[in-house]
Amino acid sequence: MNMNTSPSDLELQDMEARAAAAQCGPWKSWIEGRDFLSGSNFIQTGEGADRGEDIELSGATVADQDFIAAARQDIPRLVAEVRRLRGILDHTA
Repeated sequence: MNMNTSPSDLELQDMEARAAAAQCGPWKSWIEGRDFLSGSNFIQTGEGADRGEDIELSGATVADQDFIAAARQDIPRLVAEVRRLRGILDHTA
């Protein structure tokens, strides 16, 4: 995808498919010393009965881990917003 143009419909479909294939959300980044006192940094996937496997990253910064965890919630919302705005533009064109 060219970062200077908006994503095509096919690219949006691919983004949605990747999000749908990932473990259930929400995902939460847990950082030792920030969110708890001992253990390792990890991403918690899902909640309650939808709880999946925790994800531990090697070589990631705290910012990288926070970004990856938030992307599970952010990407579906952003795709939906792009589709909503395109619908508005299509109706006004």
